[in-house]
Amino acid sequence: MSPILIKTIQFFLSLSLLIVLHELGHFIPAKLFKTRVEKFYLFFDVKFSLFKKKIGETVYGIGWLPLGGYVKISGMIDESMDTEAMKEEPKPWEFRSKPAWQRLIIMLGGVTVNFILAVIIYIGMAFSYGEEFIPADSLKDGLWVTEKTIGDKLGIQTGDIIVAIDGTKVEKFSSLPIEIINGNTMTIIRNGNTFDQKIPVDFISTLLDDEDKIRFLSLRRPFVVGKIPKESANKDSGLMPEDEIVAIAGEPITYFDQVKPVLEQFKSQNIELTVVRNENERLQIPVIISDSATIGILPGLISFEAMQEKGLLKVEKVEYSFLESIPAGIDKGVATLSGYVKQMKKIFNPETGAYKGVGGFAAIGGLFPNDWNWPAFWSATAFISIILAFMNILPIPALDGGHVMFLLYEMVTGRKPSDKFLEYAQMIGFFLLIALLLFANGNDLYKWLFK
Repeated sequence: MSPILIKTIQFFLSLSLLIVLHELGHFIPAKLFKTRVEKFYLFFDVKFSLFKKKIGETVYGIGWLPLGGYVKISGMIDESMDTEAMKEEPKPWEFRSKPAWQRLIIMLGGVTVNFILAVIIYIGMAFSYGEEFIPADSLKDGLWVTEKTIGDKLGIQTGDIIVAIDGTKVEKFSSLPIEIINGNTMTIIRNGNTFDQKIPVDFISTLLDDEDKIRFLSLRRPFVVGKIPKESANKDSGLMPEDEIVAIAGEPITYFDQVKPVLEQFKSQNIELTVVRNENERLQIPVIISDSATIGILPGLISFEAMQEKGLLKVEKVEYSFLESIPAGIDKGVATLSGYVKQMKKIFNPETGAYKGVGGFAAIGGLFPNDWNWPAFWSATAFISIILAFMNILPIPALDGGHVMFLLYEMVTGRKPSDKFLEYAQMIGFFLLIALLLFANGNDLYKWLFK
C-alpha cells in the first residue's frame, strides 16, 4: 500500500472520529436540555447525502464534502442559515427558548469533548507506551547545529547547551526546536559561560523560506561507518560497517560534526584512520581523502543506549501505572494546548512571518506517518483534537466561540442580540472561514508547486 494512501486513510479515520465526537459534545447536552436536534451529520451534505436515516426526530447522515460536520439544532442560527424557521414564534423545544446557561453548555460541549478526548488519548499513551526521552541538559558536549546559516541567524553554535526558553527549563531535547520557534529568549551555556540570547522575531519566517533546513538541530553523534559504496575509492581499505572512527591522521575526534574541518586539511592525501571495532579492537586503516575532503562512505547510526554507555547523554525511561498516567496525560494535554496557543500568537503577528506556515488538509495529513503506526496515529489525533478545540473556541461568528461570545454578552448585559444581527454575523463569520480555508490550502498548493 502506498504511503500516500496510508496517510489518507489515517487522516479520514482521525478526522471522522474527531468530528463525530465533537458533534456529540453538542448533541448530548442539547438532548439533556430537551432541545430538538434535527440533523446529525458527518461531513457536509450540500445538495445530497451519501447516507441518511431518520431516527426519532433526528436525521443522521454522512455528507459528501469532508470539510467538517454539524448538528442542526432547532431554533438556532447556524451554518444551515434556516432563517425562515426563526420568523415563527419560539417553540419550547427550540434552542432560542432555553435559558442562556443551557445554551452556553450546549455550545461549549464540542470544544470540551475535543480537549477531554486529547487528554484521554494522552493518558492511554502514557499508560500503554510510557515515555522515553533525552534530557536536554544531559548532552555532555552540547548540541549540533546542522545548518550554520540558521544557527548564525539564531545566535547558536555547535557545542551550545540550551537550558531554558523564556526562563522555563527545557526538559526534553526532542521538544527543543518547537520551544525555540514558540519562544522569545534562550538561556545558553557556551564554554562554561551562561547567557541569554534573544530569538529573532522573524526566525519562523527564516525557517519557512527554506524548509529543507527546518531540522537545524541534532544530537552530536560519533562517526560510525555505515554503507561503503562500490564506487568508493576506499571500498577495499579494510573499513567495515559499524566501525567507529575516533581519530583522523592522529587527530582525535568524538563526533561526526568534527570530521569535515579535519578532512579539509588532508585533501587528495593518503592518511590513516583510527577506528574502534567490536567495542575494544583498535585499528589503523589507510584511506584516500578525495579532493572534496570526503572519505567516500555513508555514516551509520548509533543507538541512544550506546551513546549513553559512552557517557555522551542520558536516556530517561518512564513507565506509568494507570493512576500515574492520569496526571501525566492531563499535563501533556495542557502543555500541547499552551504550545499551540503560542504558535497562534506568532501567526497573528505579521512580523514573525509565521503566517507562511499556515497549512490546510495536506499539512494536517502530513502529521501522520507513511506506514501504519498506532502510537503515531493516536499522537497526531490528539494534537488535531487540541487544534479543533482551540480553533472552534475562537470568537469568530459561525464557530462555537462566536456563539459563546454572543451568549456571554447576553448573560452579562441581560440583552439578547437580535436574530437579524446573528444572521449577519453568521454570514460574515462564514465568509471569514472560507477565506481562511482558501488561504491555508492555497499555502499547501503553493508549497507543492514551487518548493
